[in-house]
Amino acid sequence: MITILDQLQQQRVLPVIQIENLDCALPLAEILINHGFSIMEITLRSDIALEAIRRIKKEYPQSVLSAGTVLTPEQVNAADQAGTDFIISPGFNPVTFNYACDSSIFMIPGINSPSDIEQAMQQGATVLKFFPAEASGGVAMVKSLTAPYRDIRFIPTGGINLGNLSDYLDIPQVIACGGTWLATTEELNQYQWDKIEDKIRNTRQFLNNLINK
Repeated sequence: MITILDQLQQQRVLPVIQIENLDCALPLAEILINHGFSIMEITLRSDIALEAIRRIKKEYPQSVLSAGTVLTPEQVNAADQAGTDFIISPGFNPVTFNYACDSSIFMIPGINSPSDIEQAMQQGATVLKFFPAEASGGVAMVKSLTAPYRDIRFIPTGGINLGNLSDYLDIPQVIACGGTWLATTEELNQYQWDKIEDKIRNTRQFLNNLINK
């Protein structure tokens, strides 16, 4: 059985998107899927995020959607009802994490320190979002964390781009990196589809070149 983590391992970049205009949801999803990014994270940082998730899932049932910035059990429920396949949080809240686990909803909590990791491990988490990646020490910090926590796998997010992406992906414990650069909120609000597609296409080509090294 191919799991979400298996798919993320193959995709290597998880698009992290903040949608503030519903008109952008379906065109963006189409571009991402066409370029091999069927797994995407829609952050709950706008009032229309859940509706965007509903529309994408209905139009593109092959998509694998994550609700990001999930902070409370209530948001866990709302994301699940909207049709998300898994959820992600910026930090580790044991109440929210355990609620998701008890509800059989796959959740990737965020961390950026050894103490965070040990608390998450105590609750059974084995895959963690390292956030904000660059502001928290970047590649050097991730490498340092993998030494004592060999069984933990990471999804670094925040400040990553094509200039440092390969440095993160070279770390064996890194499953994928969050791709906030693929489509910024400003670009989406201004309907800069050519610019967005160029960045998505370039990222796909970059990843293909890494694979073929």
